[in-house]
Amino acid sequence: MFNSIAWLPLCAGLTAVGLVFSFLAFRRRGAASGMRMAAWALLPVAAYLTGALQALWTIGATVVGFVTQLVFNPLVWAGVAVAGLSVVLFVASGVMRGRKLASFRKKTPAEAPDVKPSANKAAPKPQQPAVAPKQSPKAEDDFSDIEALLKKRGIS
Repeated sequence: MFNSIAWLPLCAGLTAVGLVFSFLAFRRRGAASGMRMAAWALLPVAAYLTGALQALWTIGATVVGFVTQLVFNPLVWAGVAVAGLSVVLFVASGVMRGRKLASFRKKTPAEAPDVKPSANKAAPKPQQPAVAPKQSPKAEDDFSDIEALLKKRGIS
């Protein structure tokens, strides 16, 4: 099919029309716009001269063939359904595994004998309560909620 089309006149015609439009764009919108349009206009002839046009034709024909076979072939739709089922199974197994690991991490090392605590972990240092200076009863009353919240978070 590729060889049955006269590509050189087609590409040359597209380039000529594009160059006319680039001249008009140059006059109306300035040099930058005209140069950009000329760059686009030269691509059809460049594709023909480099042989890239045949490669682009082959790629386009392959994509169109794949899409038409995908749309009109029930066997392909069965393959798409199986691929979708595979994705659903992967996601579901990941969720189930995440729940299992989360419940496993909640267990203490005594309940899970196969997991040994790491020797590299530094033991947390016991926090010594900070000695607050004596304040008036009114000032102490204002900050009691804040102190309770800080103690709850482990900040002293």
